[in-house]
Order: sequence, then C-alpha cells, then structure tokens
Amino acid sequence: MDFGIRANLGQVLHQLLQVLLVGMTIGMMRNVVPALAETEFGVPRGSFMLLAAFVVAFGFVKGAMNFVAGRLAERIGRRRVLLMGWLVALPIPPLVYFAPSWGWIVLATILLGVNQGLAWSMTQTAKLDITRADQRGLVIGLNEFSGYVGLAIAGVVTGYAATLLGPREGLLWFGAVVIGLATLLAWLAVTETLPWAHAEVKGHAAAAAASGLRPRYSQSVSERPTTGEVFALMSWQDRRMAALCQAGLVEKFVDALVWAFLPVYLHQQGVSLPGIGWIVGIYGFTWGGAQFFSGRLSDRVGRHQLNVWGMWVCGAGVALLPLGTGSVWWGTSAALAGLGMAMLYPNLSAAVADIAHPSWRASAIGIYRFWRDLGYGIGALGLGAVSALTGRIESAFWFVALAMLLSGVVLHHWGEETHPRLNPAH
Repeated sequence: MDFGIRANLGQVLHQLLQVLLVGMTIGMMRNVVPALAETEFGVPRGSFMLLAAFVVAFGFVKGAMNFVAGRLAERIGRRRVLLMGWLVALPIPPLVYFAPSWGWIVLATILLGVNQGLAWSMTQTAKLDITRADQRGLVIGLNEFSGYVGLAIAGVVTGYAATLLGPREGLLWFGAVVIGLATLLAWLAVTETLPWAHAEVKGHAAAAAASGLRPRYSQSVSERPTTGEVFALMSWQDRRMAALCQAGLVEKFVDALVWAFLPVYLHQQGVSLPGIGWIVGIYGFTWGGAQFFSGRLSDRVGRHQLNVWGMWVCGAGVALLPLGTGSVWWGTSAALAGLGMAMLYPNLSAAVADIAHPSWRASAIGIYRFWRDLGYGIGALGLGAVSALTGRIESAFWFVALAMLLSGVVLHHWGEETHPRLNPAH
C-alpha cells in the first residue's frame, strides 16, 4: 500500500473538496445570522448571553462529536462517519428558513456541530492515513486552508445572497446546494482509508527507521489503549499533550468572538452585510491562505515556536480590532488575527499527530479536537458573561486577547518541539 500525497493524489483532492464544503457549511451561519439576530430572529438588543447561546451549543456539541468521531472511525471506518456527518446536516437550511425564533437557530447550530465534528474530523484523519509522516504539516495545512477558505467564501457569498434574495431565502438556497453536493460526492467519490492506517501500524517501525524519523511517542499507554487511557493521557498525564489541548481550547475563543460578536459589533458601527462579510472574510482568507505555507514551514523549522508565536500574534490582532475605526483598520486587524491563527492552527494538530502512535492517532486527534472545539462553548460563555457584566461588547475583545497571551505562555513552558526529525526519540 503506497503512502504519500503524489501516490494518493486523487483521494487527497477529493478530501480537500470535502473540507472546502464543510467550511462553506459553517460559513453560511457566520455572517448573516448573528448580524441579523435582533431584526430577523428576535434577539433583544444587548442580550449578550442569548446571542452567545448558539455558539455555546455548537462548541459543546462539536467537541463531543470530535471525541466520538475518533473512536468511531477506528471501528466503522472514516467514510461512513463522513457520510453520517453530511446526513445530519441536511435539515439545517430549512430550519433556518422557517425559524420563528432564536431557539430554532440554536437547534440548527446543534446539528451543525454534529456535522462539523464528524465531517471535518474525518477529512483530516483520512488524509493523515494516506500520506507520509514528513508531509504531516503540509497535509494538515492544506486541509485547514481548504476549510477556512470555504468558510470565508461562504461569509462573503451569503452576505450578497441575503441582500439580493433576503436573508432566509439566500441561506436556504446556498445551504441546500452546498450540503446536497457534499453528500453526493462523499457517497460516490470518497474511498475508505482505514486500511492505510492498519498498514502503517504494521510497518511503522520499519518505515520510521528507513526515513530516519524517530517520533517521541508517549510511552504512558499500551499499544491498544482504552478510550479512558487516551483521554487521561491527552488531558493531563502527558504534559506536552495537555499543553497542546489547552492552547487549542483557548484559540477557539477567537473564533467564537469572530463568529458571534464581531458581526454584531460591526453592524452597530454601521457596516453593511456585504461589508461585514468582507471584513470577517479577510480574517478567514488570511487564516486559510497562510496555512498553505505555515503547515509546510513547520515541516522544515518545527511546530513549537510557530504555535507559541501564533497565539501571541493572533491575540494582538484581536486586541487591535476595537481600538480604531474604519474598514481599513478592521480589515488589517482581522488579517493580523488570521495570520496568527494560520501559524498555530495546523501545527497544533500536527504536533499531536507527531507524538500519537498510529494505533491510537485517530482517538488522540479526536480528543484534541474535543478540547479545542469545547473552546467555542467555554469562550462564548466567557464572552457573553464579560460583556453582560460590563455592558460593553468591546470587553469581549480584551477577554480574548488576555486569554491568548496567557495560554501562549503555558504552551511555551509546558510544550516542546515534536517534529521527529528536529527532536527525535533517544
């Protein structure tokens, strides 16, 4: 069985198209819905906790689904889990279209969390199955590049669609086309990659020796650990994994802010829906586009420093957003936040994959993604609470910037370089 991007180019491209459509599915909910929460869906002005409710629901559901997806994929295969994710997404567009209240939006976002937890996890896991260890940063960078470019495109397109067709009609047609196409392609074009993972387990020692790569796998669990053993290892037993998980959790505070609060803040400043789509899109395009390079860069220079500095650069971009006015200022600050995200986002995942044994790598990635996407829920609760206590939406920006600074400090002290060529096992 051949490994590598070139040897499996057809499936890599199919998986990249899948994650592009996954990104477009979440992107349809990230501009129009929060910006029009008050006028279209009945959220009272200043109800920060109610506004945050749909992101809280998304975060807790997606986190749980990431946890489930990793273990499920090792039992029934990656392709079946991907298909399950798309089938769950089919009701989302009609729910938004017919929504009489914000509660329906929360329900649609719960289904979105299930979809994202199952489908996005599988696009990443499947590509890691069929590519080589020395391509890991590039592969994850390509995966996240494709997903977040899709997210940014959807934010811009739905802004114009809502203006031309109306918010409900625009989201209905956009969502139906994206989700329907993704389901069809997952059924007809995607190949099961679990056999590659089994082959890697059998030959990983010989392959590592041949490549000169000696990963620093954790020795704290057996070769076939239980779910509880992997969860404990990831969450507190292995300090390196714990550092990566806490950084993943905190960086999602930024995305919760950009999703739930930035469109509202910009709408209050008088920015139009297409204008909001472009400013939020700059964040997404920078994040997505720069990952194309940052993932590959980490294969050359390592993951650790890119991760730490990414936390701090992203936090600085968030802090700058409310300090000025005008589209140029907001767009530049959003680009800086997106650049920081691109530095850390694929490389936190790559670091986990570096030191997780192939026999339980899917579970490790699922648990990391559980903690990471739990950050949506915890972050949105923090954003809502801080804004409600102070009565100012700007307080949410300071909360996130401080959290990113402190989390980067923890990652710097607890983490280490995980690239097997740059920091090999003894």
